[in-house]
Amino acid sequence: MSASGPPDARGRLVEDPFDHRVTASGTVLVYRGGRLVATISGSRAERLTAALESADEGRTQQLLARATGNYRRGNERR
Repeated sequence: MSASGPPDARGRLVEDPFDHRVTASGTVLVYRGGRLVATISGSRAERLTAALESADEGRTQQLLARATGNYRRGNERR
């Protein structure tokens, strides 16, 4: 988590964080709550892996949330 606060506005990524594993073939497996929620492969996986290597924990959570599509932008109810 970054020093400026939780990685998301509502703190859900702190309460229920994503986890990931990079396979030998370069595929990124994303887990949440112990369940596989996304499998990312190809060039998307390469870009995600490169970004994850230099990210802190808060940024890692944001990257994984965006990669899975489970990322609220705050404008859904407008």
